Amino acid sequence: MARTLDPTAYALRRDSFIDAAQRLIRTKGYEQLSVEEILSEVGASKGAFYHYFDSKESLLAAVVDRMVDAATVTMTPIAMDPELGAVEKLTGLFTSLAQWKGERTDLMIELLRVWFSDANAIVRDHLRRGVQARLTPLLATVIGQGKAEGVFTITSAEHTAGVLVALLLGTNEIAIRLFLARRAGAISFRDVECTLAAHAEAFERVLGLPPGSWPSLDRKTMRLWFG
Repeated sequence: MARTLDPTAYALRRDSFIDAAQRLIRTKGYEQLSVEEILSEVGASKGAFYHYFDSKESLLAAVVDRMVDAATVTMTPIAMDPELGAVEKLTGLFTSLAQWKGERTDLMIELLRVWFSDANAIVRDHLRRGVQARLTPLLATVIGQGKAEGVFTITSAEHTAGVLVALLLGTNEIAIRLFLARRAGAISFRDVECTLAAHAEAFERVLGLPPGSWPSLDRKTMRLWFG
């Protein structure tokens, strides 16, 4: 007789591997992390690990998934707040996201160090698809409200949200490259400011906002990430 799978027990056990990976990535870094160390942390066999994950990279994808889900939970109440105008919501969404990342600086930095390695190409694609699926509906709601309020000059909220998310994902990858370049001393802080300002201008034009309206990072947060 086939064994009946307990979904709750399965999810809890799988989560224990993700919890261990997050702790170890923070303390050791992803590149130095081995499957054996995760097994030791969890108290599991190699067979148990491969019951839940195909590889170390698939475990990283699960860590990233959890982060995207948690960030979405933070952003959703802002997008749905009936008391806020569309521009306030837009500012709130990206301010809350920046704060969320700031509270997990150690983990974020370790992930960024290995983000562009060939081994993580599938993880990067997984993240892009996950962010698109979660963020596009939230932005479509805010953009539709902004169109109704007359503050966004757009035709279709849904399609504009798709364009905006694609631009945001591109900007995120460029920001990661800027972060790594700053760590290596290859570019100046001014280079970072000018690059991100150019992207902010592009977002404003997509939505028909006046210059300076896009919710850019404040200087303190910029210094936190780009030094």
